[in-house]
Amino acid sequence: MTTSLLNRATAALGTVIAAAWTTAAAAQELADPQGSGPIVGAVRWLQGTLLGTVATVVAVIAIASVGLLMLTGRINWRYGATVILGCFILFGAASIVAGIQSTAGAG
Repeated sequence: MTTSLLNRATAALGTVIAAAWTTAAAAQELADPQGSGPIVGAVRWLQGTLLGTVATVVAVIAIASVGLLMLTGRINWRYGATVILGCFILFGAASIVAGIQSTAGAG
């Protein structure tokens, strides 16, 4: 009976510590430094350009043409895979960075 009570107390303490830990991590949001408005605006414009409609159309055309060249044997499979992987990295960059930040914050 004492072991069960000890296990429950340990679990409750772990829950409280985990809740406090996530609250502290959420409080560490990064704010833009004062005076960085034009720089932040330029970077957001660049992000919109790289991930917007034009970039999506270019990526679709690139993957389609590289895929056709790979199927007809006119291009090396390794180069074709590199182009396709590059498109995945370009459009998945936000998710990749979020994963790296969550891993760095958890460690």
